[in-house]
Amino acid sequence: MLQIHQFPCLEDNYGFLIHDPASGATATIDTPDAAEILRQAEIKGWKITDIWNTHWHPDHAGGNADIVAVTGARVTGPAEVERIGKAADRVVDEGDVVALGAIKARVLNVGGHTLGHIAYVFDEAKVGFVGDALFSMGCGRLFEGTPQQMWTSLSKIAALPDEATLYCAHEYTASNARFAIHLDPDNRALQTRVAEVTALRAQGKPTVPMTLSVEKATNPFLRAPALKASMGMESAADWEAFGEVRRRKDVFKG
Repeated sequence: MLQIHQFPCLEDNYGFLIHDPASGATATIDTPDAAEILRQAEIKGWKITDIWNTHWHPDHAGGNADIVAVTGARVTGPAEVERIGKAADRVVDEGDVVALGAIKARVLNVGGHTLGHIAYVFDEAKVGFVGDALFSMGCGRLFEGTPQQMWTSLSKIAALPDEATLYCAHEYTASNARFAIHLDPDNRALQTRVAEVTALRAQGKPTVPMTLSVEKATNPFLRAPALKASMGMESAADWEAFGEVRRRKDVFKG
């Protein structure tokens, strides 16, 4: 059975160690903070055998070389990881399968935040590690991709089972909530979720992971088609509505 250890690192990142107790294999999902990841692995008594990157940004792949130097871990990830140093030993993309011991995950291409961004989906466990593609009530900025590409990517995540548990890489939820309630103020599910998030953060507790069904009901980026009328875009394509939500979030000052 897949074991997951989540911990905060850097300013607002989360680190994730995943472990197969049968084989003893352990992977770190991205490498935001090599020292903290190694420390957490030591606390758990897990030896890091693998690094699984989601994309090339330094707070996701910047610790690859340091962790490999200590552990000899094998790096798996998109080809773009080579842009910042330690390239992937195995380059993966949509349709590939990766394994942690006998536990398998499939790779989704969820490009948009970066062109080669990927996610790892454990279908049996109904768990997904989505990096910066999707956040709780948010999504990644389009640094490299287009709105149409990102909408296609988010639609892949939305097609997972409603009960799927999604692990995103940042604690951005409170900020995302302020924009979401501004754009979608009459959404009862969103009102409930904002109250939950406010309470969690007041206690210093994480809002990650999140459940896909809750995101479908509250995340304005996933709900872009339902927001067309309120944005005056009744005849727009779904991806165009998404693009407008993303544009508004990029300039939101709340």
